Amino acid sequence: PTIVQTVAEALKLPYAALGFEHEGALEIAAAVGVPGGEPFRLPLTYQGASVGALLLGPRVPGEPFSTADRRLLDDLAHQAGVAVHAVALTAELQRSRERLVLAREEERRRLRRDLHDGLGPVLASLFQRLDSAVGLVERDPKAAGSLLSGLREQVKITLGDLRRLVYALRPPALDEFGLVAAIRDQATQHETAQGLRVFVTAPDTLPSLPAAVEVAAFRIAAEALTNVSRHAHAQTCHISLDVTDVLTLEITDDGTGMPSPSRTGVGLSSMRERAAELGGICQVESSASSGTRVLARLPIPKE
Repeated sequence: PTIVQTVAEALKLPYAALGFEHEGALEIAAAVGVPGGEPFRLPLTYQGASVGALLLGPRVPGEPFSTADRRLLDDLAHQAGVAVHAVALTAELQRSRERLVLAREEERRRLRRDLHDGLGPVLASLFQRLDSAVGLVERDPKAAGSLLSGLREQVKITLGDLRRLVYALRPPALDEFGLVAAIRDQATQHETAQGLRVFVTAPDTLPSLPAAVEVAAFRIAAEALTNVSRHAHAQTCHISLDVTDVLTLEITDDGTGMPSPSRTGVGLSSMRERAAELGGICQVESSASSGTRVLARLPIPKE
């Protein structure tokens, strides 16, 4: 509001508005006055990227701004670009946090439903059938054996369901083999008969990492690999992992780039949100000529 008020008063304009770019559209953040016609649009940039625009109503419809006006507007545009970029970052961070909270609650709801509606009744049924088998052991050993055989198969199925739930919480491979080996295993699974080769470069040993950092790095790598195998039409994919005061994960491929970000199922938001939850970043660069590059930096809290 301060910026648009200053512009409107300094140039004696009937209308001034400030908007920022969000998902390809201009969202008005503040405005003063009433537009009397088609407003003049002054682009706002930050480090060469468009972040928003100032919309200015002319004093007289059709009257251009003077050279002095334009100089003032150019100076204001630079300052406003920095401010709008900061506001946009804050808004995006808030949206990411809200999405994370919603996703976490949805995951908890799903796990509760799976436990309550899936494993709960199955375990109750197993208990009842086991109780019946105990009662048949002396009276009808053959029937008891048949019932126990069926119970054995049901236990195998239930164990599979339980492993699936455990994997959703934390991939067991992280505890069994470590982060690098778990990522190598994912790489092997994504190598296909169509010729995709995945190369993993990482230190021989990694320092002890917080569980949340390990899970985020693994999930980002797995999501990126899924995107490569499904969308990129790549021949090779390289994954590099390094740890200093941050964990740096880079996934590149020689494919044809990613689909439009507006398409669902690509998982770009999921990767960014996993990094943001830890105070890190995840950047995705993609083009048809140079393939896709995913770069994640996850800070490692100091003990």
